[in-house]
Amino acid sequence: MELKGKKVLVFGAGKSGLGAALLLGKVGAFPIIFDGNTAADPEEIRKKTDPACHAAVYTGELPEEIRSSLDLVVTSPGVPVDIPLVQSFYTQGIPVWSEVELAYQTGKGRVLAITGTNGKTTTTALTGKIMADACPSVFVVGNIGTPYTSMALEMKEDSVTVAEISSFQLETIDEFAPQVSAILNITEDHLNRHHTMEEYIRVKELITKNQTAEEFCVLNYEDEVLREFGKNITPKVIWFSSLRRLERGIFLEGDQIILKTEQEEIPVVKTTELKLLGRHNHENVMAAIAMAFAAGVPMDSIRKSVCEFTAVAHRIEFVEEKNHVAYYNDSKGTNPDAAIKGIQAMNRPTLLIGGGYDKGSSYDEWIEAFDGKVRYLVLIGQTREKIRDAAHRLGFTNTILCEDLKEAVEKCASLAEPGDAVLLSPACASWGQFDNYEQRGDMFKEFVHAL
Repeated sequence: MELKGKKVLVFGAGKSGLGAALLLGKVGAFPIIFDGNTAADPEEIRKKTDPACHAAVYTGELPEEIRSSLDLVVTSPGVPVDIPLVQSFYTQGIPVWSEVELAYQTGKGRVLAITGTNGKTTTTALTGKIMADACPSVFVVGNIGTPYTSMALEMKEDSVTVAEISSFQLETIDEFAPQVSAILNITEDHLNRHHTMEEYIRVKELITKNQTAEEFCVLNYEDEVLREFGKNITPKVIWFSSLRRLERGIFLEGDQIILKTEQEEIPVVKTTELKLLGRHNHENVMAAIAMAFAAGVPMDSIRKSVCEFTAVAHRIEFVEEKNHVAYYNDSKGTNPDAAIKGIQAMNRPTLLIGGGYDKGSSYDEWIEAFDGKVRYLVLIGQTREKIRDAAHRLGFTNTILCEDLKEAVEKCASLAEPGDAVLLSPACASWGQFDNYEQRGDMFKEFVHAL
């Protein structure tokens, strides 16, 4: 779509919305920022906008004369598509895009896009490093922290964009077509937004919607949903597996990651050479290797980058050791499946801090995965009683309820014995007590350092 002169509603006044408005202003569109929160102050939003975007701002109610004059709507990830206002845009025939679609249509170069319930940030960061070590112009954007829209106009024809894409952003893509896509896994998450697993799966799979037969999709062979999905998609599938040898694809055999093509079998790297802990991280490494290989990066360059890569913040991040107790920050474990990976990576008795905002998840599988490692489960947030009740029902009774994260850290420090680990891996979103999982993880690290 030619955006110059178009009147575009940017629905959402957060970081991604402000980035979208600025991009629209720079390409000659007329952005209108809207926040549906009646308590939001238009003047405060205006202060945060870049004057270069020349955006009008509305909050609470969107005037009818504005609604009827729109050419396009760009939604921020936090805006559900099934609310009446968004549905009315569809009824009017107004295109509704995610900010990912806006960035894709205004950016240039090749795109490597990663989605999945867990592992996205680590895989995106590692893929970004591999590509940056091999290519002159690389942008790492999306849910990893830098809005895609904020970088789009800097991209050139030879640029490579590595993007972490959430299900919320995939709901409203139109032409978005990565050269290489990856779906790492699909487990229960965000059912408060997507309502059913079927819908959540459908949205995740949209990442391949516009890919051609010359492009690639990297999929986890050990995910039953993805194994079925991979049978009938247009792009070429590259499978990865941490549990079995594959006829073709990338797999873990003993401590060796191996890439098998039609022509050859390439030993890539040993897990002992990696700076990442746990089988889930070995899967992330395999996905990143497969993506970079499909994008044409030489294997020697891939190998060097992978061996240099260190864990991203908030994902089983070692904080420090105090009184012979190791503290780990896994604040990115925002759902039970991610938190299972966190506890599986621990190799010593563990005091586990969990709980937070309730996304409608079940915690039984997480508790069952403790496997004798967890000495105490210390719970905070909205879900603390729900998780405690599930734990007691399953026979795990060493639970402690705390008012906040500071109290939880101090309680763990008082109970921990030399040789133990204290792990923040909440299995829940951070909202309610924190702005985001990064703030939660940073505060955990502060409380640990202050012990």
